Amino acid sequence: MSMLHTVNKSPFENSSISSCLAMCTNDSSVLFIEDGVISVMKSTKFSDLIMDSLSKYKIYALKPDLEARGLSLDNVIDGVEIVGYDEFVDLTTEHDSVQSWL
Repeated sequence: MSMLHTVNKSPFENSSISSCLAMCTNDSSVLFIEDGVISVMKSTKFSDLIMDSLSKYKIYALKPDLEARGLSLDNVIDGVEIVGYDEFVDLTTEHDSVQSWL
């Protein structure tokens, strides 16, 4: 059963990212939204965690949320797919369920 995990909090705010990744299975995908997009930026203390996870799960970041926070798309970790709202909707329908990490 495939699951889409959404993370909306900054990794500097709480431990949602660690909890989320610990619960992911091979058919999981992770979508970072709102302040969660900070998780996919290069050169943070969470970069290695994201890079290691890319070999196990598909990882996405919502482009409008990156832009709203003034984060450069060029500074997103290689391998993280940047998506818009249409792709966000597609992801929710492509997976059997959605788990939101708050």
